[in-house]
Amino acid sequence: MRRVPVLIHPHVNAHTENPIDDIGGHICLGCLHNLDVAELLGRSPVKTTLNLVGPLIRGRSVLITGAGGTIGAELARQVSAYAPARVCFLDRDESALHATELSIAHSGLLTSEPYVLCDIRDREALADIFTRYRPDIVFHAAALKHVPMLERFPEEGWKTNVVGTAHVLGEALRMGVTTFVNISTDKAADPSTVLGQTKRLGEMLTAHAAEEGTGRYVSVRFGNVLGSRGSVLETFAYQIAHRLPVTVTDPEVTRFFMTINEACRLVLEAATIGHDGHALVLEMGEAVRIADIATRLIDRAGSSSPIVYTGLRPGEKMREVLFSQAENPRPTQHPAIRAVAVPPIDPRDIAPSYAHMPMMKERTSCAHM
Repeated sequence: MRRVPVLIHPHVNAHTENPIDDIGGHICLGCLHNLDVAELLGRSPVKTTLNLVGPLIRGRSVLITGAGGTIGAELARQVSAYAPARVCFLDRDESALHATELSIAHSGLLTSEPYVLCDIRDREALADIFTRYRPDIVFHAAALKHVPMLERFPEEGWKTNVVGTAHVLGEALRMGVTTFVNISTDKAADPSTVLGQTKRLGEMLTAHAAEEGTGRYVSVRFGNVLGSRGSVLETFAYQIAHRLPVTVTDPEVTRFFMTINEACRLVLEAATIGHDGHALVLEMGEAVRIADIATRLIDRAGSSSPIVYTGLRPGEKMREVLFSQAENPRPTQHPAIRAVAVPPIDPRDIAPSYAHMPMMKERTSCAHM
């Protein structure tokens, strides 16, 4: 069987016009063959030109939160290739920062200036970092993202996804940041989970910052990022490699998927074409059945692992949507990216903790748009 590379572990050539085009490598899936991502997605990956990204980043100071995560680390690699004057790669996970440094500097000493250990929940520590690095551009990728964990521990999701985001936005406004991109999720459209509700509030806080600041403040909504840390691809691959049953919640459950390549392109594109306060969404084709992905992986591996259906978890939808019914998607300069206006919310109006979240549900539902 033909082995096809999957865009997971990038090695960037800093001398290319669009460094992201050179992402390559293979996902480590034990006994599995390398996968045709386009076949898994049921569509060809979306391409963007990124012609304006180099001029935007070159010679500027750039700060990336969540720089140890899958998307944050890839953004760190791409930004580094565009010759910024200064960078700050911020995360609360020291081991994740170690991995990011290895992939960029090919060393893991953790002594160089760009790698910063800081929790966005800590406003005072964050303020010190913003004052030291004085960023022109901020990519906000730090978040808690796993639906079942946040259903069990909603206060943790609130502290990071809402309070932490408010802290990052507040510091960006204080420092006069010119471009701010907040990474959201399709689960913020008609949110039914703690993750969706907290990320929707992150979009609304970003829209408020757009009204308050002089720079461009935008959000991007991701589908599920295929191959990201903790994704279903990683879970299925582990189960198949260890000859375990492959667990799927429901035979008919579907999700929108995008590749790491597409996700990073969307973030960088949003930094140049996003309309102030809006959320940008990549056209990801038809939603994909999770069971179909599991079946294809099992077939590629020549495995006999059975699929076991476990039932939807609390708050999970059978089908996600990219836009709420009340939203009116509008075209952008890119034919595969649409945008929606987001109603702003003042950080002074958000509840002090998730215990008070029920009073916010009507405001996050978009019903008033």
